Formats: sequence, C-alpha cells, structure tokens
Amino acid sequence: MRSPIGLKIRNLRKSLGFSQSGFAKMVEISPSYLNLIEANKRDVGGVLLQRIAQHLGVELELLTGDSEQRLINDIEEVFADPMLESLNLGPDDARTLVATNPETGAALFRIYRGFLDARAEAKAMSNRLRSDPLFSELLHQMLSQITAVRSAAEILEDVPDLEGEQRHRFHASLSRDSRTLSDVAQTLIGEFERETVEHHSVSPMREVDDLIIDEKNHFAPLEELGKELRNEVLAFGGFAEASLDLALKEKFGVTVERAGQLQTAADEMPGQYHYNKEKKLMWFQGNCTMSTRQFQLSRLYAELSGAGLLRKLTNDKRLTTLNSRRLAYRALGSYLAGAISLPYDEFLADAESQKYDIDFLSQKYTASFEQVAHRLVTLRAPGREGIPFGFLRSDPAGRLTKQFPLPGLQLPNAGHACPLWAIYGAFRRPNEVVRQLVTYPDGSRYLFLAKSTSKRAAAYSQAPFYTSVMLACDILYADKTVYGEGLQLANAALDVPVGPTCHMCIRRDCEHRQEEVLASVDSMHSVRRPLVSIKFDIGEPDKNA
Repeated sequence: MRSPIGLKIRNLRKSLGFSQSGFAKMVEISPSYLNLIEANKRDVGGVLLQRIAQHLGVELELLTGDSEQRLINDIEEVFADPMLESLNLGPDDARTLVATNPETGAALFRIYRGFLDARAEAKAMSNRLRSDPLFSELLHQMLSQITAVRSAAEILEDVPDLEGEQRHRFHASLSRDSRTLSDVAQTLIGEFERETVEHHSVSPMREVDDLIIDEKNHFAPLEELGKELRNEVLAFGGFAEASLDLALKEKFGVTVERAGQLQTAADEMPGQYHYNKEKKLMWFQGNCTMSTRQFQLSRLYAELSGAGLLRKLTNDKRLTTLNSRRLAYRALGSYLAGAISLPYDEFLADAESQKYDIDFLSQKYTASFEQVAHRLVTLRAPGREGIPFGFLRSDPAGRLTKQFPLPGLQLPNAGHACPLWAIYGAFRRPNEVVRQLVTYPDGSRYLFLAKSTSKRAAAYSQAPFYTSVMLACDILYADKTVYGEGLQLANAALDVPVGPTCHMCIRRDCEHRQEEVLASVDSMHSVRRPLVSIKFDIGEPDKNA
C-alpha cells in the first residue's frame, strides 16, 4: 500500500501558505506533476523528495512515512476481518484514515489487537471445555471438592452438639478439602493461562518483526560492538575460519570440531552444527559449508562476547513474552554475527560499486546468498543507507519461515504468500537468481529477486532440503541494482500482477486465486460459485442471475 506522502506534502504546503504553482516552481517541477504527487497518484523519492522536504522545512523521514506504511497495512488487515465485510471498507479507506487521522488509526489497530486476544482466549477456553479430558477431570474434581466442603460445613452448622473429637475430625476434613479445592483451582487457572499464551493473537515472531521495523532494521550498538569484535579476530591473522577458531580458543577456551556424528540429547533437534556449553565444544557436521561454518563461528563469538548487550536489547517492553525475547535474542545475535563477518562500511561500498551483485559479495566475503541478503536489509545507518530491502525465506511447502519487513510492502504475518511471487518460482530453477517486476493492486511496484538453494547432503540416503530466499525493493531503486538491467522498468504493463496473499488480495481478475476475498466489497463474490446461480436466504438479492 502506497504511503500518503502526497497528502502530507499538500497539507504542509498549505500550512506554509505556498500556492501549488509557486511551490512547483520552487522544487523545479510542473504544477500538473505536483498536483499528481499531492493526489498520491505519482511516486516520489530520491533528489526530488529531498528538495521538497528542504523547502517545506521538515526532515525527510516525516515525508517518507515508514511508520505510516506499516500502519496502513495494519488497518487494511483490520478492514479485511469478515466481521467488517458489510461496511465495504478497503485499501483506499485505510490510506485516507492514516493520512487524515493517524492517531485514530493507531488506536483502532490497538483495539483490534485487544479484540483478537480476547477472541483467542475465549476460543481457547471453549475448546478446553468441550474436548480436553484434563479440563473435564479438573472440573469434576472441583465439583467433588465443593460438594465435600459443603457437606462438612452443613454438618458443623446443623449439628451443634458434636463431641470435640468429631468436631475436630470435621474441621480437619473441611481444611483438607479446601486446600485440595484451592490446588485444583490453581491448576485449572494455570491451564487457562497456558492456553491463552499459546494462542496469543500477536505471535512472538510478529513482536520481533515490529521491534526490528521500529528500529528500521538497524541497531547501532551492535554495529559498534561488531567493529570491536572483528578487530579482535583480525589480530589472529585476518578474518577467516582459522582465525575465528583461534580467537574462540584464546578468549573463551572453546574447541572446534569438524566432521563425525554428534550424539545429542533426545530433546535436542539435529542439525549441521551444535554448541555444547559444558564441554565448550563447537561441532560441525562434515557436510557443513565453509560459509555456514564461518558465520556460525562468528555468531558464537558474538553471543559469548556480547551477552550483556544482547540481554539489554531484548529486555524491551515491545517483547511481551519469554518466547518473543528468546527469538529476538537469536535474531540480534545473528545480526551481531553479520556485523562481525560483513563489516558495514566496507560491505556497503562493495555493494554499491557492484550494483548489489549478491553472488559477487558472497564470493568476496565467504558468505551464502542468504547471509548476504540478510546483511543488505540492515544497511540503514543514518546518512550511510543502502537500498531499503525486504527479506523473506520460504520452505518447499511455501510457508514463510523468516521475514524482515519493508515498509509499504504488504506481507502476510504467517503462512503462505501470493503463489505468483518469485520466491516460489525460484524452486523450479534452483541455484539461479530469479528476478521479477510486480505490481500490487494499489499500483505500487517492486523488484523481487530470489534464489533457491539446498543444504549439502551428508550421505546418499539424506534427502536434499531446499529453501528459497527473496529480496524486495521499491521500483525506484531497481536501476541501482544489477538485477534491474535489461528490464523495462518504465512499463508497468509488463509487470506481474500480484498481491500479498489470496485472502488479503482484492484482485477480482486473478485466475490463480485459491481463497475467498476477505475484504470483499460484494458479499456475493466467490471463487467457487455453483454453475447454476441459486439463492440461500429469503429475500437475498441474486446478483449473479
């Protein structure tokens, strides 16, 4: 969804008393073009946007509206809820609301999140009441204990002449049954709380995403620490796998072992690498690539050296659960590893000089396609920014397993994305970069580039497992990349028409649609109509007859 930059330009221009023709002359464009910009019918960026911001006397960030982009997507998600379908609210309404009253939009989304939490909690309780044997047993125990307590209390009240020993026995029974009732009630409440946390509508990964996008995918303290830690490694003979081995051994007493088969505990997931904290042993399977070994050694060095800073950054009020803090700790540990192995200034200079050629950067820095793509989204230091990219990773089933959002680019919070995206097409052309120009229903355009690779097999019997990684950037930056060469960037008619995911997409003419439209302006719209139109409710208008 396109951010309402034009509407903000118009409001600021009017507040300063500039006429449209006069301001157009100031920023060196025609009045008609300024009119299109202010009507939000033309994208604006680069030098022109900087000139506009300068003459309006505001910071560039105030106009780019990254936070508004995210809020627009959130409001569109609210409007797509089936409960609001009859109100016929769509993307234009979301954009207008954020442009005219962003505080109301933010309040609406907070209320919607609270509603989702309440609905998830009610659903969890309902499911427990209906089907869970443990829940039924706890309720039965509570009823039994309540009956026992009531019987003992009635006897004590109705029989005043009980002997001392009998009265003492009833008091003891009453006290015991009360304690048991309290224990069962606490267990029952614990089950409710556990179910509520497990079905929390805002997933831990969404909270981590929100934290990352709030920080614009850049953490300056981790960049500074990354420089220090890289210099420590360089002291052992340059930056390479061997010097990381020596640095870990010298500073932390860690031994690195390669090849062989590691025996792990039953509750631990198998993998290509593993760190044993007690033995101070970092183990790699024989099929682990050099890029993976180097990055994971950097990550281990980062987590051991930067534990204090990582804990400080993850002790954030935006992370409301232990699981979200754990996921954030892992994500920020990987970020720090990237800052160590792919130094910001040198990496950015190489990226720009080579027009963001990921294969070139992979070879120079002994890094995988995913590691380089991951690092590109973090190049957001003020005054030293790279191209803003969004990042996604998918498994062969099409499920998105990792994402770093790009403001304005609509991404599903979980599950599957639009089946037309390059991230899925890359599975049909493994080890080859697939590029794609796309247009969203709102007219926003992006360059997608994706590559599918597999883990190196450890044995003949091991099935290869492919993953696909995709970067996305606004069409305004496509010509600054090697991947935009030879594409007709000015001709949107040749773009692939896509959406975020089927149920969030408002396209009516997509023959690949697999789900119903949630944000439908026509309640009769369906992708699976019967051949013969039929009414199901008395008085229902038959719009397809």
